[in-house]
Amino acid sequence: MKPALAFIHKINQVIINPIIMLLFAVAVLVFLYGVFMYIKDSDSEDGRATGSKHIMYGIFGMFIMISVFGIMNLIMNTIGVSPSDTGVTQIFGQ
Repeated sequence: MKPALAFIHKINQVIINPIIMLLFAVAVLVFLYGVFMYIKDSDSEDGRATGSKHIMYGIFGMFIMISVFGIMNLIMNTIGVSPSDTGVTQIFGQ
C-alpha cells in the first residue's frame, strides 16, 4: 500500500497543488483588475458595473480554489496521506 500512497502524494504535490495555486493567483488577478476598473471608471455606471462584476468573479474564484484545496486535503487525510507528506506544512509554514 505504501507505493500507492507515495504515487498519490506525488500527483497531489506535483500536479494538483500547483494547478490550485495557479488558478488562485488568476482569481486574485481578476479581483485586482476589477478593483482597478471600478476605481478607474468610477464616474461611469457601466464602468462600475464591469468592475464590480470582475470583483465578484475574483472573489468567487478564490472561494472555489480554497474549497478545492480543503476538499483535497480532506480526501488525502481520509486515505492516509498526512499533511506533512503532501507539503501542506510547507505551504503554510507550520
